[in-house]
Amino acid sequence: MQEKKHCDGKELICINVDKVYDWIVKEKSFDVNFPSGKEFLFTPTNMVPKEDYKFSGFNHATVTCEVTPDRHHPVVILGREDRPFCIDGKNVILQQLNIRKNFVITLTVTLADGTVLTSKSPENEYFNSDLAFSRCEQVTLCAPEGTDVEITFTNLDCFVCTTGRLEGESHSPFDGGIKFSNLSISIDTCQSIQSTFPVTVEFLADYCEPRDDLPIASPGPMRPQQCSVVFPDDGHGHCCH
Repeated sequence: MQEKKHCDGKELICINVDKVYDWIVKEKSFDVNFPSGKEFLFTPTNMVPKEDYKFSGFNHATVTCEVTPDRHHPVVILGREDRPFCIDGKNVILQQLNIRKNFVITLTVTLADGTVLTSKSPENEYFNSDLAFSRCEQVTLCAPEGTDVEITFTNLDCFVCTTGRLEGESHSPFDGGIKFSNLSISIDTCQSIQSTFPVTVEFLADYCEPRDDLPIASPGPMRPQQCSVVFPDDGHGHCCH
């Protein structure tokens, strides 16, 4: 086999990359509403107001939230169907995807005295399972069978819309329980959705060379600037004109 020669010092290089078949960006907002009187467990448990202070202990308390994708299964493709479309006068086959996105909410209650209470992870605490939730949607992409669908959240945020009355649950068999009479959370997402497939590509390229090290010279000895106006005194005094 004859060696291929190329000018300008370039060489043929093969690399493995993901070819992007289609790419869209979607914004989506939705609310998560919990039933009245829903109780969640918080930590540290011994700092949650209860018994005689189960109402007054939450005066002037603030509630915030954080939403993150599920650690194990953030996105699940439930189905993929071919659909015919006519785009710019041409007939094409695209795929309608049924997607389920799984999220986890973390609640933070800050009491008036500065005490911070954090909801326990629903992964480790069944009582907080409602803080793990899903949302489904349909998207249309060029995503034929065999391609992977990747969803990246460029923005994922939440805020607590309403809480209702907070109550420390003194009769609960679980420590650290807080009841919310009307908890509603708004979720805002901006998602990048791509269909990809791994390919090997060939192209002409130069090999990279390391850059030169920066010539950093050691600084010379430094001394504080003298206040010669006030010291030392030469005995003649100083006069301002």
